[in-house]
Amino acid sequence: MIVERLDHVNIITADLTASARFYAELLDLEARDGPPPMKPEQVQWMHDASGQAVLHLNSADFPRFYDRQVAKDEATGALHHVALRCQGVEKVKARLEARGADYSVNEVPAIGLTQLFTYDPDNVLLELNFFTG
Repeated sequence: MIVERLDHVNIITADLTASARFYAELLDLEARDGPPPMKPEQVQWMHDASGQAVLHLNSADFPRFYDRQVAKDEATGALHHVALRCQGVEKVKARLEARGADYSVNEVPAIGLTQLFTYDPDNVLLELNFFTG
């Protein structure tokens, strides 16, 4: 079997509305309800411009087939970070600054890459990748 692409990342969130708003406002992802029988107050899927649900946001009380403990105070748990390929680095920087969010910038000139690192409302480390050219 060959991996085609990353399908999605699931984040269990303490505040579903705040997390959905964070991803919508920062990255222009569109919040949509998950498919039935999932309840909108427990699940929001964040879709990219092509309609792909790249993030699945679940409330803490959402029933999961395979469950494990997560702790918001522990940055990302065993998952180190989530990397998203993005466009509009200056727009995203401005949005982070408007939120008062901490972020770091890493430049990789050899491949034309600017990376922004920040945390989401549930302390998940995000690597936002912006390629030029």
